[in-house]
Amino acid sequence: MIYNFNLGIGWASSGVEYAQSYRAKVLRNIGQPAKFIFSDMFPKDNLVDMTRNIGFEDDEIIWLYTFFTDYNPEPVTYTLDDLKSTIAGQNYTYERDGKIGRILFEGQNDFYRIYFVNTDYDYVHRVEMVSRGCLVRKDYFTSGRVFSEYYAPLDGKAHMYHRRFFNRDGSLAYEEINDDDSVMYKFPDKLLCSKEDLIGYMVSKLNLTKDDVVIIDRTTGQGQAILENAKDAKVGIVIHADHFSEGATDDDYILWNNYYEYSFAMHDHIDFYITATDEQGKLLSEQFKKYNGVTPNVVTIPVGALPELKKPEGKRKPHSLITASRLATEKHVDWLIDAVAQAHKDIPDITLDIYGKGAVSKALEEQIKKLGADSYIRLMGQYDLTEVYKDYEAYLSGSTSEGFGLTLMEAIGSGLPIIGFDVRYGNKTFIDEGKNGYKLPYSVGMEKGRRLNNMVNAIKKMLLEDDLEAMHKHSYKKAEKYLASEVEAKWEKLIKTI
Repeated sequence: MIYNFNLGIGWASSGVEYAQSYRAKVLRNIGQPAKFIFSDMFPKDNLVDMTRNIGFEDDEIIWLYTFFTDYNPEPVTYTLDDLKSTIAGQNYTYERDGKIGRILFEGQNDFYRIYFVNTDYDYVHRVEMVSRGCLVRKDYFTSGRVFSEYYAPLDGKAHMYHRRFFNRDGSLAYEEINDDDSVMYKFPDKLLCSKEDLIGYMVSKLNLTKDDVVIIDRTTGQGQAILENAKDAKVGIVIHADHFSEGATDDDYILWNNYYEYSFAMHDHIDFYITATDEQGKLLSEQFKKYNGVTPNVVTIPVGALPELKKPEGKRKPHSLITASRLATEKHVDWLIDAVAQAHKDIPDITLDIYGKGAVSKALEEQIKKLGADSYIRLMGQYDLTEVYKDYEAYLSGSTSEGFGLTLMEAIGSGLPIIGFDVRYGNKTFIDEGKNGYKLPYSVGMEKGRRLNNMVNAIKKMLLEDDLEAMHKHSYKKAEKYLASEVEAKWEKLIKTI
Protein backbone atom coordinates (compact mmCIF):
# COMPACT_ATOMS: atom_id res chain seq x y z
CA MET A 1 0.00 0.00 0.00
CA ILE A 2 1.10 3.56 -0.71
CA TYR A 3 0.00 6.03 1.97
CA ASN A 4 0.02 9.67 0.90
CA PHE A 5 -0.05 12.29 3.67
CA ASN A 6 -1.47 15.77 3.26
CA LEU A 7 -3.00 18.38 5.56
CA GLY A 8 -6.11 19.94 4.02
CA ILE A 9 -8.12 20.37 0.88
CA GLY A 10 -10.66 22.96 -0.26
CA TRP A 11 -13.02 23.84 -3.07
CA ALA A 12 -10.28 26.05 -4.52
CA SER A 13 -7.51 23.55 -3.93
CA SER A 14 -3.83 24.22 -4.42
CA GLY A 15 -1.53 22.42 -6.82
CA VAL A 16 -0.62 19.93 -4.08
CA GLU A 17 -4.12 18.49 -3.98
CA TYR A 18 -4.42 18.40 -7.76
CA ALA A 19 -1.03 16.71 -7.92
CA GLN A 20 -2.30 14.07 -5.51
CA SER A 21 -5.44 13.53 -7.57
CA TYR A 22 -3.29 12.96 -10.67
CA ARG A 23 -1.15 10.54 -8.67
CA ALA A 24 -4.27 8.67 -7.56
CA LYS A 25 -5.24 8.10 -11.20
CA VAL A 26 -1.75 6.97 -12.15
CA LEU A 27 -1.53 4.53 -9.26
CA ARG A 28 -4.98 3.16 -10.11
CA ASN A 29 -3.87 2.60 -13.69
CA ILE A 30 -0.81 0.59 -12.64
CA GLY A 31 -2.82 -1.45 -10.13
CA GLN A 32 -1.05 -0.01 -7.09
CA PRO A 33 -3.34 0.33 -4.04
CA ALA A 34 -3.12 3.77 -2.44
CA LYS A 35 -4.65 5.81 0.35
CA PHE A 36 -4.66 9.59 0.71
CA ILE A 37 -4.65 10.80 4.29
CA PHE A 38 -5.86 14.27 5.29
CA SER A 39 -5.08 15.46 8.81
CA ASP A 40 -6.81 18.86 8.95
CA MET A 41 -10.17 19.41 10.60
CA PHE A 42 -13.00 20.20 8.15
CA PRO A 43 -15.83 21.81 10.12
CA LYS A 44 -17.53 23.70 7.29
CA ASP A 45 -17.59 21.08 4.54
CA ASN A 46 -17.75 17.33 4.17
CA LEU A 47 -14.33 15.97 3.19
CA VAL A 48 -15.40 13.57 0.44
CA ASP A 49 -17.42 16.24 -1.33
CA MET A 50 -14.14 18.10 -1.81
CA THR A 51 -12.06 15.03 -2.67
CA ARG A 52 -14.66 13.85 -5.19
CA ASN A 53 -14.60 17.31 -6.72
CA ILE A 54 -11.05 16.80 -8.00
CA GLY A 55 -11.19 13.13 -8.86
CA PHE A 56 -10.44 11.03 -5.77
CA GLU A 57 -12.48 7.92 -5.07
CA ASP A 58 -14.12 7.60 -1.66
CA ASP A 59 -12.32 4.40 -0.68
CA GLU A 60 -8.96 6.07 -1.29
CA ILE A 61 -9.53 8.64 1.46
CA ILE A 62 -8.57 8.40 5.12
CA TRP A 63 -9.41 11.23 7.51
CA LEU A 64 -7.38 11.46 10.70
CA TYR A 65 -10.42 12.22 12.85
CA THR A 66 -12.63 9.33 11.72
CA PHE A 67 -9.73 6.86 11.53
CA PHE A 68 -10.33 5.89 15.17
CA THR A 69 -14.07 5.39 14.62
CA ASP A 70 -15.95 2.95 12.42
CA TYR A 71 -17.03 5.79 10.12
CA ASN A 72 -15.24 6.05 6.79
CA PRO A 73 -15.24 9.28 4.79
CA GLU A 74 -18.54 9.25 2.93
CA PRO A 75 -21.16 11.60 1.47
CA VAL A 76 -23.77 13.15 3.70
CA THR A 77 -27.01 11.12 3.73
CA TYR A 78 -28.40 12.23 7.10
CA THR A 79 -31.70 13.99 6.39
CA LEU A 80 -33.92 16.61 7.94
CA ASP A 81 -36.41 13.86 8.79
CA ASP A 82 -33.65 11.98 10.63
CA LEU A 83 -32.97 15.11 12.66
CA LYS A 84 -36.66 15.72 13.36
CA SER A 85 -37.02 12.17 14.64
CA THR A 86 -34.62 13.05 17.48
CA ILE A 87 -36.97 15.79 18.74
CA ALA A 88 -40.28 13.96 18.26
CA GLY A 89 -42.87 15.04 20.78
CA GLN A 90 -41.50 18.55 21.20
CA ASN A 91 -43.38 21.58 19.90
CA TYR A 92 -41.46 23.57 17.32
CA THR A 93 -41.70 25.49 14.07
CA TYR A 94 -39.45 24.98 11.06
CA GLU A 95 -38.25 27.43 8.40
CA ARG A 96 -35.65 27.34 5.65
CA ASP A 97 -33.83 29.88 3.49
CA GLY A 98 -31.52 28.28 0.92
CA LYS A 99 -28.81 26.20 2.61
CA ILE A 100 -29.79 27.24 6.14
CA GLY A 101 -32.80 26.08 8.12
CA ARG A 102 -34.05 26.75 11.64
CA ILE A 103 -36.04 24.78 14.16
CA LEU A 104 -37.48 27.06 16.85
CA PHE A 105 -38.77 25.41 20.02
CA GLU A 106 -42.00 26.87 21.36
CA GLY A 107 -41.96 28.49 24.78
CA GLN A 108 -38.18 28.43 24.97
CA ASN A 109 -35.35 30.66 23.89
CA ASP A 110 -33.77 27.69 22.11
CA PHE A 111 -33.33 26.87 18.44
CA TYR A 112 -31.36 24.72 16.00
CA ARG A 113 -29.60 26.29 13.06
CA ILE A 114 -29.31 23.68 10.31
CA TYR A 115 -26.69 23.76 7.55
CA PHE A 116 -27.68 21.71 4.52
CA VAL A 117 -25.23 20.32 1.98
CA ASN A 118 -26.88 22.35 -0.78
CA THR A 119 -30.05 24.25 -1.61
CA ASP A 120 -31.72 21.40 -3.52
CA TYR A 121 -31.90 18.58 -0.97
CA ASP A 122 -32.52 18.12 2.73
CA TYR A 123 -29.21 16.44 3.59
CA VAL A 124 -27.93 17.89 6.87
CA HIS A 125 -24.19 18.53 7.22
CA ARG A 126 -24.26 20.12 10.68
CA VAL A 127 -26.58 21.51 13.30
CA GLU A 128 -25.84 24.36 15.71
CA MET A 129 -27.75 24.22 18.99
CA VAL A 130 -28.39 27.59 20.60
CA SER A 131 -29.82 28.04 24.08
CA ARG A 132 -30.69 31.41 25.59
CA GLY A 133 -28.70 33.18 22.93
CA CYS A 134 -25.53 31.10 23.43
CA LEU A 135 -24.13 28.42 21.14
CA VAL A 136 -23.78 25.26 23.20
CA ARG A 137 -23.18 22.47 20.70
CA LYS A 138 -22.58 21.60 17.05
CA ASP A 139 -23.33 18.15 15.62
CA TYR A 140 -21.72 16.99 12.36
CA PHE A 141 -23.21 14.26 10.17
CA THR A 142 -22.54 11.97 7.24
CA SER A 143 -24.84 8.92 7.46
CA GLY A 144 -25.08 9.55 11.19
CA ARG A 145 -23.55 11.79 13.84
CA VAL A 146 -19.78 11.66 13.34
CA PHE A 147 -18.72 14.13 16.02
CA SER A 148 -19.99 16.91 18.25
CA GLU A 149 -18.40 20.13 19.45
CA TYR A 150 -19.27 21.71 22.80
CA TYR A 151 -19.18 25.45 23.45
CA ALA A 152 -19.33 27.90 26.33
CA PRO A 153 -19.28 31.70 26.32
CA LEU A 154 -15.83 33.22 26.88
CA ASP A 155 -14.91 36.88 26.43
CA GLY A 156 -18.18 37.49 24.62
CA LYS A 157 -17.61 34.69 22.09
CA ALA A 158 -18.53 31.04 21.76
CA HIS A 159 -15.50 29.02 22.89
CA MET A 160 -15.15 25.41 21.73
CA TYR A 161 -13.73 23.38 24.60
CA HIS A 162 -14.57 19.76 23.76
CA ARG A 163 -15.15 17.38 20.86
CA ARG A 164 -16.55 13.88 20.99
CA PHE A 165 -16.19 11.41 18.10
CA PHE A 166 -18.69 8.60 17.73
CA ASN A 167 -19.10 5.18 16.18
CA ARG A 168 -22.06 4.31 14.00
CA ASP A 169 -23.99 2.82 16.91
CA GLY A 170 -23.66 6.10 18.82
CA SER A 171 -21.00 4.86 21.20
CA LEU A 172 -18.11 7.16 22.09
CA ALA A 173 -14.87 6.41 20.21
CA TYR A 174 -12.64 9.09 21.72
CA GLU A 175 -12.63 12.68 22.93
CA GLU A 176 -10.72 15.87 22.19
CA ILE A 177 -10.25 18.32 25.05
CA ASN A 178 -9.35 21.89 24.06
CA ASP A 179 -7.87 24.71 26.10
CA ASP A 180 -7.00 27.53 23.71
CA ASP A 181 -3.92 26.25 21.84
CA SER A 182 -3.53 23.14 23.97
CA VAL A 183 -5.29 19.94 23.02
CA MET A 184 -5.52 16.43 24.45
CA TYR A 185 -7.09 13.28 23.03
CA LYS A 186 -8.65 10.82 25.43
CA PHE A 187 -9.05 7.18 24.40
CA PRO A 188 -10.33 4.37 26.63
CA ASP A 189 -6.74 3.21 27.20
CA LYS A 190 -4.61 6.18 26.19
CA LEU A 191 -4.17 9.92 26.65
CA LEU A 192 -2.40 11.87 23.87
CA CYS A 193 -1.16 15.38 24.57
CA SER A 194 -1.00 16.93 21.07
CA LYS A 195 -2.31 16.61 17.54
CA GLU A 196 1.15 15.42 16.48
CA ASP A 197 0.79 12.56 18.97
CA LEU A 198 -2.61 11.75 17.44
CA ILE A 199 -1.07 11.61 13.97
CA GLY A 200 1.74 9.41 15.25
CA TYR A 201 -0.77 7.10 16.91
CA MET A 202 -2.70 6.80 13.64
CA VAL A 203 0.49 5.95 11.73
CA SER A 204 1.39 3.31 14.31
CA LYS A 205 -2.07 1.77 13.86
CA LEU A 206 -1.50 1.41 10.10
CA ASN A 207 0.88 -1.45 10.99
CA LEU A 208 3.31 -0.50 8.23
CA THR A 209 5.78 -3.05 6.89
CA LYS A 210 8.68 -3.04 4.45
CA ASP A 211 6.18 -3.62 1.66
CA ASP A 212 4.45 -0.28 2.30
CA VAL A 213 5.41 3.16 1.01
CA VAL A 214 4.75 6.43 2.80
CA ILE A 215 4.71 9.60 0.68
CA ILE A 216 4.56 12.92 2.53
CA ASP A 217 3.23 15.83 0.50
CA ARG A 218 3.14 18.25 3.43
CA THR A 219 5.31 17.77 6.50
CA THR A 220 4.19 20.79 8.55
CA GLY A 221 3.04 19.66 11.98
CA GLN A 222 3.16 15.98 11.08
CA GLY A 223 6.47 15.05 9.46
CA GLN A 224 8.21 14.03 12.66
CA ALA A 225 5.23 12.05 13.92
CA ILE A 226 5.04 10.15 10.64
CA LEU A 227 8.76 9.35 10.51
CA GLU A 228 8.86 8.19 14.11
CA ASN A 229 6.09 5.65 13.47
CA ALA A 230 6.77 4.55 9.88
CA LYS A 231 8.61 1.44 11.04
CA ASP A 232 10.07 -0.42 8.05
CA ALA A 233 8.03 1.34 5.38
CA LYS A 234 9.85 3.25 2.63
CA VAL A 235 9.42 7.01 3.06
CA GLY A 236 9.42 9.62 0.31
CA ILE A 237 9.01 13.40 0.20
CA VAL A 238 7.38 15.20 -2.74
CA ILE A 239 8.77 18.68 -3.45
CA HIS A 240 5.89 20.86 -4.64
CA ALA A 241 7.53 24.30 -4.62
CA ASP A 242 10.90 25.95 -4.84
CA HIS A 243 12.91 24.27 -2.11
CA PHE A 244 15.23 27.10 -1.08
CA SER A 245 15.52 30.89 -0.84
CA GLU A 246 17.89 32.11 -3.51
CA GLY A 247 18.34 35.55 -1.95
CA ALA A 248 19.46 34.07 1.38
CA THR A 249 21.82 31.48 -0.11
CA ASP A 250 25.55 31.88 -0.78
CA ASP A 251 28.56 29.61 -1.30
CA ASP A 252 28.70 28.67 2.36
CA TYR A 253 25.07 28.54 3.45
CA ILE A 254 21.69 27.62 2.03
CA LEU A 255 18.32 28.62 3.42
CA TRP A 256 15.95 25.75 2.74
CA ASN A 257 12.24 26.40 2.31
CA ASN A 258 10.82 25.97 5.82
CA TYR A 259 8.25 23.49 4.46
CA TYR A 260 11.08 21.11 3.53
CA GLU A 261 13.79 21.96 6.07
CA TYR A 262 12.86 19.16 8.47
CA SER A 263 12.64 16.49 5.77
CA PHE A 264 15.98 17.61 4.31
CA ALA A 265 17.61 17.44 7.76
CA MET A 266 16.23 13.90 8.13
CA HIS A 267 17.73 12.73 4.82
CA ASP A 268 19.18 9.61 6.48
CA HIS A 269 15.59 8.47 7.13
CA ILE A 270 14.18 9.39 3.72
CA ASP A 271 14.34 6.78 0.96
CA PHE A 272 13.58 9.12 -1.91
CA TYR A 273 12.73 12.70 -2.80
CA ILE A 274 10.52 13.44 -5.80
CA THR A 275 10.86 16.59 -7.86
CA ALA A 276 8.51 17.37 -10.71
CA THR A 277 11.13 18.66 -13.17
CA ASP A 278 14.62 17.60 -14.18
CA GLU A 279 15.92 21.10 -13.53
CA GLN A 280 14.82 21.10 -9.91
CA GLY A 281 16.00 17.53 -9.35
CA LYS A 282 19.47 18.36 -10.66
CA LEU A 283 19.69 21.53 -8.57
CA LEU A 284 18.51 19.80 -5.39
CA SER A 285 21.03 16.98 -5.82
CA GLU A 286 23.86 19.47 -6.34
CA GLN A 287 22.82 21.44 -3.26
CA PHE A 288 22.59 18.34 -1.05
CA LYS A 289 26.14 17.45 -2.10
CA LYS A 290 27.53 20.97 -1.68
CA TYR A 291 25.90 21.97 1.61
CA ASN A 292 25.23 18.64 3.33
CA GLY A 293 27.86 16.39 1.77
CA VAL A 294 25.27 13.72 0.94
CA THR A 295 23.76 12.24 -2.22
CA PRO A 296 20.19 11.16 -1.41
CA ASN A 297 17.94 9.45 -3.91
CA VAL A 298 16.32 12.27 -5.92
CA VAL A 299 14.00 11.19 -8.73
CA THR A 300 12.03 13.23 -11.24
CA ILE A 301 8.39 12.29 -11.78
CA PRO A 302 5.92 14.84 -13.16
CA VAL A 303 3.16 15.54 -10.66
CA GLY A 304 0.59 15.35 -13.45
CA ALA A 305 -0.15 13.15 -16.43
CA LEU A 306 -2.12 13.57 -19.64
CA PRO A 307 -4.46 10.72 -20.63
CA GLU A 308 -4.20 11.93 -24.23
CA LEU A 309 -3.43 14.97 -26.33
CA LYS A 310 -6.50 17.09 -26.97
CA LYS A 311 -7.10 18.40 -30.51
CA PRO A 312 -9.79 20.97 -31.43
CA GLU A 313 -12.68 19.69 -33.50
CA GLY A 314 -12.72 22.84 -35.60
CA LYS A 315 -10.75 26.06 -35.66
CA ARG A 316 -9.62 27.69 -32.45
CA LYS A 317 -11.26 30.99 -31.62
CA PRO A 318 -9.00 33.73 -33.05
CA HIS A 319 -7.00 35.80 -30.57
CA SER A 320 -8.41 33.87 -27.63
CA LEU A 321 -6.36 33.55 -24.42
CA ILE A 322 -6.92 31.41 -21.35
CA THR A 323 -5.44 31.27 -17.87
CA ALA A 324 -6.37 28.91 -15.05
CA SER A 325 -5.30 28.94 -11.41
CA ARG A 326 -6.39 29.40 -7.88
CA LEU A 327 -7.27 33.09 -7.75
CA ALA A 328 -4.71 34.17 -5.18
CA THR A 329 -2.42 37.18 -4.98
CA GLU A 330 0.72 35.21 -5.81
CA LYS A 331 -0.75 34.08 -9.12
CA HIS A 332 -0.73 37.71 -10.37
CA VAL A 333 -3.82 37.33 -12.52
CA ASP A 334 -4.23 41.10 -12.17
CA TRP A 335 -1.04 41.53 -14.21
CA LEU A 336 -2.57 39.47 -17.01
CA ILE A 337 -5.73 41.56 -16.97
CA ASP A 338 -3.71 44.77 -17.29
CA ALA A 339 -1.70 43.32 -20.18
CA VAL A 340 -4.70 42.07 -22.14
CA ALA A 341 -6.52 45.37 -21.63
CA GLN A 342 -3.49 47.15 -23.07
CA ALA A 343 -3.16 44.70 -25.98
CA HIS A 344 -6.85 45.20 -26.76
CA LYS A 345 -6.00 48.61 -28.24
CA ASP A 346 -4.18 46.85 -31.10
CA ILE A 347 -6.14 43.57 -31.12
CA PRO A 348 -9.82 44.56 -30.88
CA ASP A 349 -11.12 40.98 -30.87
CA ILE A 350 -8.72 39.69 -28.18
CA THR A 351 -10.33 37.74 -25.31
CA LEU A 352 -9.09 36.40 -21.99
CA ASP A 353 -11.05 33.81 -20.03
CA ILE A 354 -9.93 33.32 -16.42
CA TYR A 355 -10.77 29.96 -14.83
CA GLY A 356 -10.61 29.25 -11.11
CA LYS A 357 -11.79 30.78 -7.90
CA GLY A 358 -10.20 32.12 -4.77
CA ALA A 359 -9.73 35.00 -2.38
CA VAL A 360 -9.06 37.71 -4.97
CA SER A 361 -12.05 36.96 -7.23
CA LYS A 362 -13.92 40.10 -6.21
CA ALA A 363 -10.85 42.32 -6.62
CA LEU A 364 -10.29 40.95 -10.12
CA GLU A 365 -13.92 41.52 -11.03
CA GLU A 366 -13.64 45.15 -9.90
CA GLN A 367 -10.40 45.59 -11.85
CA ILE A 368 -12.02 44.30 -15.03
CA LYS A 369 -14.96 46.68 -14.63
CA LYS A 370 -12.69 49.62 -13.88
CA LEU A 371 -10.78 48.96 -17.11
CA GLY A 372 -14.02 48.68 -19.06
CA ALA A 373 -12.87 45.23 -20.16
CA ASP A 374 -15.81 43.07 -19.11
CA SER A 375 -16.83 42.48 -22.73
CA TYR A 376 -13.60 40.61 -23.50
CA ILE A 377 -12.10 39.56 -20.13
CA ARG A 378 -14.28 37.14 -18.19
CA LEU A 379 -14.10 35.35 -14.84
CA MET A 380 -15.34 31.87 -15.67
CA GLY A 381 -15.32 30.21 -12.25
CA GLN A 382 -14.22 26.65 -11.49
CA TYR A 383 -14.51 24.15 -14.35
CA ASP A 384 -13.19 20.81 -15.49
CA LEU A 385 -10.94 22.13 -18.24
CA THR A 386 -10.15 18.80 -19.88
CA GLU A 387 -12.03 19.70 -23.07
CA VAL A 388 -11.72 23.48 -22.72
CA TYR A 389 -8.07 24.39 -23.39
CA LYS A 390 -8.15 23.17 -26.98
CA ASP A 391 -10.60 25.85 -28.06
CA TYR A 392 -8.16 28.67 -27.26
CA GLU A 393 -5.12 29.94 -29.14
CA ALA A 394 -2.70 30.55 -26.27
CA TYR A 395 -2.18 30.39 -22.51
CA LEU A 396 -1.06 33.20 -20.18
CA SER A 397 0.67 32.72 -16.83
CA GLY A 398 1.37 35.45 -14.30
CA SER A 399 2.86 33.24 -11.59
CA THR A 400 6.43 33.96 -10.52
CA SER A 401 6.96 30.62 -8.77
CA GLU A 402 5.75 27.21 -9.92
CA GLY A 403 7.26 23.93 -8.79
CA PHE A 404 5.67 22.36 -11.85
CA GLY A 405 2.49 24.01 -13.06
CA LEU A 406 -0.26 21.49 -13.75
CA THR A 407 -2.22 23.97 -15.86
CA LEU A 408 0.90 24.58 -17.96
CA MET A 409 1.11 20.85 -18.65
CA GLU A 410 -2.59 20.70 -19.47
CA ALA A 411 -2.21 23.71 -21.77
CA ILE A 412 0.56 22.19 -23.89
CA GLY A 413 -1.43 18.94 -23.89
CA SER A 414 -3.99 20.89 -25.89
CA GLY A 415 -1.30 22.42 -28.09
CA LEU A 416 -1.30 25.88 -26.52
CA PRO A 417 1.78 28.08 -26.62
CA ILE A 418 2.48 29.85 -23.31
CA ILE A 419 3.52 33.34 -22.33
CA GLY A 420 4.95 33.56 -18.79
CA PHE A 421 7.91 34.77 -16.78
CA ASP A 422 11.41 33.32 -16.93
CA VAL A 423 11.23 31.77 -13.47
CA ARG A 424 11.76 28.32 -11.97
CA TYR A 425 10.52 25.70 -12.68
CA GLY A 426 7.34 25.32 -14.68
CA ASN A 427 7.78 27.96 -17.36
CA LYS A 428 11.37 26.87 -17.98
CA THR A 429 10.13 23.31 -18.39
CA PHE A 430 7.17 23.90 -20.68
CA ILE A 431 8.25 26.89 -22.79
CA ASP A 432 10.87 26.68 -25.53
CA GLU A 433 11.62 30.31 -26.26
CA GLY A 434 10.14 31.44 -29.56
CA LYS A 435 9.04 27.91 -30.48
CA ASN A 436 5.95 27.51 -28.31
CA GLY A 437 5.91 30.71 -26.31
CA TYR A 438 7.92 33.36 -24.54
CA LYS A 439 9.71 33.52 -21.18
CA LEU A 440 9.64 37.13 -20.08
CA PRO A 441 12.39 38.69 -17.92
CA TYR A 442 11.45 38.93 -14.28
CA SER A 443 13.07 39.93 -11.00
CA VAL A 444 11.63 40.87 -7.64
CA GLY A 445 10.92 44.59 -7.59
CA MET A 446 10.91 44.92 -11.38
CA GLU A 447 9.35 48.21 -12.46
CA LYS A 448 5.68 47.67 -13.30
CA GLY A 449 5.78 49.48 -16.65
CA ARG A 450 8.63 47.33 -17.95
CA ARG A 451 6.96 44.13 -16.79
CA LEU A 452 3.67 45.17 -18.37
CA ASN A 453 5.23 46.24 -21.68
CA ASN A 454 7.12 42.95 -21.98
CA MET A 455 3.92 40.96 -21.63
CA VAL A 456 1.90 43.20 -23.94
CA ASN A 457 4.58 42.99 -26.63
CA ALA A 458 4.76 39.19 -26.30
CA ILE A 459 0.96 38.90 -26.64
CA LYS A 460 0.90 41.09 -29.72
CA LYS A 461 3.83 39.28 -31.32
CA MET A 462 2.32 35.87 -30.72
CA LEU A 463 -1.20 36.71 -31.89
CA LEU A 464 -0.33 39.04 -34.78
CA GLU A 465 3.03 37.88 -36.14
CA ASP A 466 3.90 34.31 -35.14
CA ASP A 467 3.04 31.08 -36.89
CA LEU A 468 0.59 29.81 -34.30
CA GLU A 469 0.06 26.53 -36.09
CA ALA A 470 3.78 25.78 -35.75
CA MET A 471 3.66 26.74 -32.08
CA HIS A 472 0.69 24.44 -31.50
CA LYS A 473 2.62 21.56 -33.06
CA HIS A 474 5.66 22.24 -30.88
CA SER A 475 3.54 22.24 -27.71
CA TYR A 476 1.94 18.94 -28.69
CA LYS A 477 5.40 17.46 -29.21
CA LYS A 478 6.60 18.64 -25.78
CA ALA A 479 3.45 17.25 -24.18
CA GLU A 480 4.16 13.69 -25.28
CA LYS A 481 6.58 13.05 -22.40
CA TYR A 482 3.73 13.83 -19.97
CA LEU A 483 1.34 11.24 -21.37
CA ALA A 484 0.01 8.92 -18.69
CA SER A 485 1.90 5.92 -20.07
CA GLU A 486 5.20 7.76 -19.61
CA VAL A 487 4.43 8.91 -16.08
CA GLU A 488 3.05 5.51 -15.08
CA ALA A 489 6.31 3.89 -16.17
CA LYS A 490 8.27 6.26 -13.91
CA TRP A 491 6.10 5.35 -10.92
CA GLU A 492 6.42 1.64 -11.63
CA LYS A 493 10.20 1.96 -11.80
CA LEU A 494 10.37 3.89 -8.51
CA ILE A 495 8.18 1.41 -6.64
CA LYS A 496 10.26 -1.53 -7.89
CA THR A 497 13.63 -0.01 -7.07
CA ILE A 498 13.18 1.64 -3.66
